[in-house]
Amino acid sequence: MDSQQVLTAGQTGLHLLLMIAAPIVLVVLVVGLVVNIFQAVTQINESTLSFIPKLIAAIIALTIAGPWILSTLVDYLREMILSIPRMVG
Repeated sequence: MDSQQVLTAGQTGLHLLLMIAAPIVLVVLVVGLVVNIFQAVTQINESTLSFIPKLIAAIIALTIAGPWILSTLVDYLREMILSIPRMVG
């Protein structure tokens, strides 16, 4: 196993991490922005008003994107396990 294989595996893992985290983070970001604009317009300063919608949006995003996330992780894990003989040998 040389350094190029390690770097490629690490780069692939980080790319996968960004692909998996991006949908949930973007949904929570948009919901947080909308709620904060609503709070600024109405001058409501309730902290739970910004937390609860973001939590609900994250749960909905995970429910919708969950099968895709799981299949992507399983494919990556399968690829890593099948590449063990090439890395060792």
